[in-house]
Amino acid sequence: MNMLQLEYIAEFLNKKIISVVGVSRKGDIPANAIFNKFKAAGYETYAVNPNTDEVAGEKCYASIGLLPTKPEAVVLAGPPSVTEKVVADCITAKIPIVWMHRGIGRGSFSEKAAEVCKANGIKVITNGCPMMFVSPVDPFHRIYKWFKKY
Repeated sequence: MNMLQLEYIAEFLNKKIISVVGVSRKGDIPANAIFNKFKAAGYETYAVNPNTDEVAGEKCYASIGLLPTKPEAVVLAGPPSVTEKVVADCITAKIPIVWMHRGIGRGSFSEKAAEVCKANGIKVITNGCPMMFVSPVDPFHRIYKWFKKY
């Protein structure tokens, strides 16, 4: 992993208002775990999913543009097709940095969306999971971070 991505990760984690796209009523999925991790760590955290108004007692918003407060950073944790659509919302909202969640497998990563972000001045983290960095890091994510050589 190059230093630029580590610098981006540090910058992302220094933000205070985070939105997580892809939270779901389905329960135990990466987006929900990421949302809960940021919330527990004291971030002002907003859930985004156009298909529900609430997830596990938390208000859920249909899009980035409908959030009550503009996020300083966005985690994209849905399928790549959703990432490609939501990047347009991030451009409109002038979000400075996004993280395309990528656990085991492709995750939310889209090369097309990453290029669109870069072309529009949005810093983009294209690998890994925020849970590898937000304290306290659980044993699975600690091992995964080591495996990914962060």
